[in-house]
Amino acid sequence: MKIVVTGASGYLGGRLCHALLRQGHSVRALVRPTSDLSFLPPHTDADLEIVYGDVTDYSSLLSAFSACHVVFHAAAMVEPWLPDPSKFFSVNIGGLENVLRAVRETKTVEKVVYTSSFFALGPTDGYVADENQVHPEKFFCTEYEKSKAAADKIALRAALEGFPIIVVYPGVLYGPGKVTAGNIVARLIIERFNGRLPGYIGSGFDKYSFSHIDDVVEGHIAAMNKGRLGERYLLTGENASFKHVFDIAAIITATSRPKFNIPLWLIEAYGWVSVLFSRIVGTLPLISPPTVNVLRHQWAYSCEKAKVELDYNPRSLKEGLEEVLPWLKNLGLIKY
Repeated sequence: MKIVVTGASGYLGGRLCHALLRQGHSVRALVRPTSDLSFLPPHTDADLEIVYGDVTDYSSLLSAFSACHVVFHAAAMVEPWLPDPSKFFSVNIGGLENVLRAVRETKTVEKVVYTSSFFALGPTDGYVADENQVHPEKFFCTEYEKSKAAADKIALRAALEGFPIIVVYPGVLYGPGKVTAGNIVARLIIERFNGRLPGYIGSGFDKYSFSHIDDVVEGHIAAMNKGRLGERYLLTGENASFKHVFDIAAIITATSRPKFNIPLWLIEAYGWVSVLFSRIVGTLPLISPPTVNVLRHQWAYSCEKAKVELDYNPRSLKEGLEEVLPWLKNLGLIKY
């Protein structure tokens, strides 16, 4: 099939392009003119076509989707904080609206697989949620979360109207590939092993659903092949805290565990300083106050539906970290 991937130069989009090509599909990768293409397959691959555009530019989507059968909409603005929060809404909401509109105008497109986020479902303080959860919208930890929750409503409304869409919800992505905001586990491990994060983050009662990037990629492709139109699928994994991540990393690398916990109020103070510094130098901070808002809640989910309907088979956190740690070491980003 001829398949379009939006956000093809991103952490998830790039891995998805590689996997689709391995399975014999013809891939059209939608990227911006300023995108880093180093993680995409070689341009010499006859089944890969690079097209330039932007999900905020409707006309570029019309030409990108032409003669294609499936659209993977993986483009998103993924950051806990931006100096201009309007970008979350123009990309994550406006971009989805443009994709849906362009697909309606493209007669060849049979299916859209939309990459949402666990944040779109909201926190799960004290329980494990499934696809029936809808964000309660009582509060939002980040502007990113708010934009993805709003986009989720648009996607679900389109599904109810009969639009051929399948929505997938990855957990906290980690694994080899780009070290970006979408690969927060790798970034925190780098900070931990370089001594810039000497303790555990908070009290250790946080909980996230950790998803290996390659499991999520396979889940996307399974959604295309087996998923029911109009359905939602959580592509999550093991529910654990970042304390557990650091403990497993210490065991795998035969290094010592952190000896103390860094209270969230101190991390938040550091976040405010980081935001001030970022406004001066123009780089985005690793830790910001919205990040700490996220850490104050739990985000645990069940992927049983995807296991049953898509044969989704996520690896354990230990298995995933046994791959990630040597990868980071080989890149020279950590030492142990």
